[in-house]
Amino acid sequence: MTAETSQTLDRGLRVLKLLADTDHGLTVTELSTRLGVNRTVVYRLLATLEQHALVRRDIGGRARVGLGVLQLGRQVHPLVREAALPALRALAEDIGATAHLTLVDGSEALAVAVVEPTWTDYHVAYRAGFRHPLDRGAAGRAILAARNAVREGQSFDPGYALTHGELEAGASGAAAPLLGISGIEGSVGVVMLTDSVPERVGPRVVDAAREVAEALG
Repeated sequence: MTAETSQTLDRGLRVLKLLADTDHGLTVTELSTRLGVNRTVVYRLLATLEQHALVRRDIGGRARVGLGVLQLGRQVHPLVREAALPALRALAEDIGATAHLTLVDGSEALAVAVVEPTWTDYHVAYRAGFRHPLDRGAAGRAILAARNAVREGQSFDPGYALTHGELEAGASGAAAPLLGISGIEGSVGVVMLTDSVPERVGPRVVDAAREVAEALG
């Protein structure tokens, strides 16, 4: 800690990060151990976070991330979209296909930014706000591949997912996950009206995903 930082705020943020990393919540004792502070401090932190709906405690006393975090998350989407647009525009124009940035929203994949090419005679209509299951479509499959690699403690070489007809008949997709961004799961991809994805598209999507990750980092 430096003279310019707040120890209490730092601890509160660490509590949120710890809770976000678990599906089952944490007890006061578990948080106390992981933070290296006494239980009284943890109680005060949780009480303050609860007042802002950022934390909730169940009947058993386990603390979990609260619904207030969702409201904060919604405000992040416009910032992410703005940062990603230059790379998406370049991708759409280069490939001649609709490019999109997709983020995880609960158990679904949510398209938060979409750019259509300007020079093609036709392209797939794909709108921001479109949702689909994570296990369908190239965008979701790319995210799941990266997530599974992290859970298994494996290194994830930049790669891409290819699909055909999973979300729209006759349409193929290619997507690569965003890597190295704390707190964000997402992918960058394209969707096109072809029976198969040309070989050069996959590597180009990987490059675009790296550009977006750098812009967000």
